[in-house]
Amino acid sequence: MKLHVDRFRVRHGDRSALARLPPDYASRFNGPDAALQHASEDTGHLVEHQERLYAQGEHAILLIFQGMDASGKDSAIKHVMSGANPRGTDVHSFKRPSPEDLSHGYLWRASTVMPARGRIGIFNRSYYEDVLVVRVHPELLAAQHLPSDRITPNIWRERFEDITAFEQYAWRTGTEIRKFFLHVSRAEQRRRFLERLDDPAKNWKFSLGDLPERAKWDEYMRAYREALAATSYEHAPWYVIPADHKWFARALISHIIVKTLDDLALAFPRLSRDQRAELAQARRRLARGT
Repeated sequence: MKLHVDRFRVRHGDRSALARLPPDYASRFNGPDAALQHASEDTGHLVEHQERLYAQGEHAILLIFQGMDASGKDSAIKHVMSGANPRGTDVHSFKRPSPEDLSHGYLWRASTVMPARGRIGIFNRSYYEDVLVVRVHPELLAAQHLPSDRITPNIWRERFEDITAFEQYAWRTGTEIRKFFLHVSRAEQRRRFLERLDDPAKNWKFSLGDLPERAKWDEYMRAYREALAATSYEHAPWYVIPADHKWFARALISHIIVKTLDDLALAFPRLSRDQRAELAQARRRLARGT
């Protein structure tokens, strides 16, 4: 079955994407087995593409995962990238900023770990926290010690502009960015929280701090709607990933990544005549045992 990924892409300025794509959407898959088979096929293509990506050395790939607690970010990253060569992949989780992070601009810590050409970078959360969590918790903005005249009524719009410029710069220097919002429902989050509490092997995943954040659900959804609409562009699109069914989310994300790589038309470098002559000479020497 073919997934039409454009359906899930957020158009710039469109704040209705979350309403159009309910969290329990699962396309026309006949259940987990069909979706996982689809994802498995894409994983095989990913392996082939990754080798060409590295050999060509012209593009980098940055995959950004955002979502509410228990939306499935960690497991999606694990399953989607299961077939990738770890030597060509960098995963960074953005936790609470350190004192050093706070002494710089909010884009600084991301800028230091952007993927090099030929590599795939994965951000588990990202600089978008500074227009999501920080927006929902104004006290975190105060902790950034900005000059008072820089905290204006337009600060969120200004940060959207900063992020857009940062991502456009990354694209202009060879980085393809794809951003995934794992759209989980409040009811499904509750079910997953209870599962974490009831399963001793998952107790460690639960934090009491998750509940106050859950209470701010509506505020987070407003922040996400605005951030996605303001920062989704052709060079760095957002995709809304219905995430109540993890098997569907994984299949869709895999397909978007592979399509991104397909569109780059990656190929192994073509050797010049002189380079081919050098290889032929090396082969002759090796054949003689020297």
